[in-house]
Amino acid sequence: MDRQYQALPILELGEGAGLRRPTQPQAGRVTLESPALAVMTDLSRVSPATIRAHAPLEGANQFMIQRGVRLLLVTDERDRVLGVITATDILGERAMQVATERGLRRGELTVADLMTPAALVETLPLAELQGARVGHVLETLRRAGRQHALVTDYDELPPQGPLGRPGRRVIVRGIFSLSQIARQLGLALQTGGEVARTFAEIESALG
Repeated sequence: MDRQYQALPILELGEGAGLRRPTQPQAGRVTLESPALAVMTDLSRVSPATIRAHAPLEGANQFMIQRGVRLLLVTDERDRVLGVITATDILGERAMQVATERGLRRGELTVADLMTPAALVETLPLAELQGARVGHVLETLRRAGRQHALVTDYDELPPQGPLGRPGRRVIVRGIFSLSQIARQLGLALQTGGEVARTFAEIESALG
């Protein structure tokens, strides 16, 4: 090298050091007329909570508690989304039903046994949300009877070969969470996660 570079100072990390992770700005208060994107967890700004399909079901539940979420994206080693699993899947009756059907103990189940496969996960395209309001998102979740909705966008892919055309791949860009929307609306929900009761509380509080 022609140019002389000086070595940078080096320090010891020491004990008790923390770890910086991507953070989305503190979610602000919204109304039903606020832009829908104001209540979306943007995965370009905050790391998603993911888990492998072979992980034990109890481990998935503990991870949700640690992260303070009720939905995990199930991914493979190449970060491809294989499906989703929710707290309702894990804590509801379906876990025991699946265990009984397969002749297993509940503790032997894995995420793969209860997750909703990607092919069956319904999503909202990001392009459809540009003019949407929080009220639109709530009504969509209410009609679907769900606590969450994934938002999809596209990644541009390079051409395959010199004569190929650029392609694109669907990506999960964001997540809508009913509990987060309620918090941003200023509501303190007391339910155990039942969708119908949650919406009843929201409608009562906003009515």
